[in-house]
Amino acid sequence: QVQLRESGGGLVQPGGSLRLSCAASGFTLEHYTIGWFRQPPGREREGVSCTRKNDGSTYYADSVKGRFTISRDNAQNTVYLQMNNLKPEDTAVYYCARRGRYGSNCDAPHEHDYWGQGTQVTVSS
Repeated sequence: QVQLRESGGGLVQPGGSLRLSCAASGFTLEHYTIGWFRQPPGREREGVSCTRKNDGSTYYADSVKGRFTISRDNAQNTVYLQMNNLKPEDTAVYYCARRGRYGSNCDAPHEHDYWGQGTQVTVSS
């Protein structure tokens, strides 16, 4: 069955870095767009980044441009999110998700059909 599993979250000081991993199983990663979302405390889930199928093009939310980098390793069925210069406002539960076959937006949670369980990222001194 389709599964996504995030790892790599934790507690980091402002200005620090983390790398999140999303291990996919039960489907062929290269055939799907994969996104990262986050849900800060008391707020709605928001799109952070995605790596598109076919051409591998990427999307970043304005709030993370220049600080976060998404990448994929299709052979390892894994998607990564490198997060640098982290800020307290990056604190959230981070999820990876598979966009549905007919989806077209990277920042629309309802267009994603499978989700991981999430990993907590806390940025605090």
